[in-house]
Amino acid sequence: KNAGAALEKRRVRLNAGEFRMGSDRPKILGDGEGPSRLVRLSRGFEIDMYETTNEDFAEFIKVTGYETESERFGWSFVFHLELTEAIRNRIDQAVLGTEWWLPVNGSYWKEPQGPGSNVFKRGLGNAPVVQVSWNDALAYCHWIGGRLPTEAEWEYAARGYGGAAGHNSSTHDEYTKEEKKYNLQNNALFPWGNDLLFHNNSHRANIWQGDFPTLNTRQDGFAFVSPVGSFPPQTSTGIHDIIGNVWEWVNDWWYLPTENDAIFGLTDPKGPASGTEKLKKGGSFLCHRSYCYRYRVAARHKNTPDSATSNNGFRCVYDLPPHL
Repeated sequence: KNAGAALEKRRVRLNAGEFRMGSDRPKILGDGEGPSRLVRLSRGFEIDMYETTNEDFAEFIKVTGYETESERFGWSFVFHLELTEAIRNRIDQAVLGTEWWLPVNGSYWKEPQGPGSNVFKRGLGNAPVVQVSWNDALAYCHWIGGRLPTEAEWEYAARGYGGAAGHNSSTHDEYTKEEKKYNLQNNALFPWGNDLLFHNNSHRANIWQGDFPTLNTRQDGFAFVSPVGSFPPQTSTGIHDIIGNVWEWVNDWWYLPTENDAIFGLTDPKGPASGTEKLKKGGSFLCHRSYCYRYRVAARHKNTPDSATSNNGFRCVYDLPPHL
């Protein structure tokens, strides 16, 4: 696949290794953020440096003719402020308890807010593709020669593990050796440590500022989705937007870790063999500490594998040959 060859330059290679997954200081009880447990990944892998973009996904659609689940259903969920007031006023349904999610007819990956919201006409070809279900994401990753990461692989990557000296490491001076050392030793809140902002108070991630869900002050420069690479790498290995911007599907069915996991540790965990909801990680541009404090590495969330929203995307991982 020509597209795959072009995108290989946008991958980060991570070595096998051990790390502590999860947290013993969970912030959202009931989400399964803990307990902290020792996890061993026996094989290295490559992971996309950026979230899958609209341009990437368009090539997949062009070559395969794939039809996403939102297209088949004929509608999907859109965050209310992404719509004009006129469109909002025509919609008389919403999700109980999260009334800011509105069902919009004709919303799908290329027009994620419905008819007239073409991402390419709005200059968003390099923004993460959204309105993709877990099934859609899996189909793309298989086509490109990869797969969706396990939750363990995603968290291993998000914590900055697996990097080789001088290989795919961040060149940004703001990511200090002290920050990297702190995160690896203490399982920090974020990929870089416990401070949300840079030392000069500039932003590291696209999340919500202001009053959720009615006012986004855009202090990070974006009201909604941002083009990939808009912020410096979030890990010392050079990965961008692994928290914030859009949620990222992972392969695992939803599960809650157990105390036995913490006692005995795990090797290459893949989650349960079946379930009803799939895991997603990283939070999105809609996450705010007052409501969805899930833009943390240990945080986790779930949705049915056929669900799609205007803040959910993905990235792929790639198995390495056994000798690498």
